[in-house]
Amino acid sequence: MSYKIAVATSDSQNVDLHFGAAESLKIYAVEGLDFQFLEERKAVGNGQAGSNDCSNGCGNGGGSGCGNGCSGGGGADSVELVADCRAVVAAKIGKNVLRQLELRAISAFDVTMPISDALTKIVAYYYKMDNRKLR
Repeated sequence: MSYKIAVATSDSQNVDLHFGAAESLKIYAVEGLDFQFLEERKAVGNGQAGSNDCSNGCGNGGGSGCGNGCSGGGGADSVELVADCRAVVAAKIGKNVLRQLELRAISAFDVTMPISDALTKIVAYYYKMDNRKLR
């Protein structure tokens, strides 16, 4: 079974960005226990460098409200961006975005670690779940 995983990263090496603040998401294709980079998807309206998207009443202007799916934060657009993915991996995922992902049956993982480590663990988990034998 093949599927995709979206990752919020600033350097293509580490999971280090909040979902709502990512300017783009790296998409990885998974087949069995193997994964490889597939594409980069630009997020529309998300935390562009130098902007303060979260000062529009969604947060405190310091970024704590980013990614919660509030108007102007880009969360809803980013959820649509990953609608074909099985999972999203980010340093932090806001509550409203988390609900939107859950409604689409997309798993969310809040982690801060190298992408290869995160994907190795997540892919192994899914592989085990997908290949378990029901008794």
